[in-house]
Amino acid sequence: MIGTIISAIIVGLIIGALARLVMPGKQDIGIIMTIILGAVGSLLGSWLTYQFGYHNSNGGWEIIPFIVGIVVAVLLIAGYLALRGRTVRS
Repeated sequence: MIGTIISAIIVGLIIGALARLVMPGKQDIGIIMTIILGAVGSLLGSWLTYQFGYHNSNGGWEIIPFIVGIVVAVLLIAGYLALRGRTVRS
């Protein structure tokens, strides 16, 4: 159980960091939100990939769900920045 949580945090950090590297410009976003959005992007990307019928029949590292997770994380980070940019700060 604790290993799964730690793995999700590490994968979320990796996916979120790669998504931020792919995105153009500077993102004013913290490390915790990067981990959260990366983990959610990874989960949604894997789920979407398997919904479209992907099966890793050769075994090994599943690159397609990883890449789709990065794309979903990019979209989540862009959406987060767009929503947060609309708030009025005093």
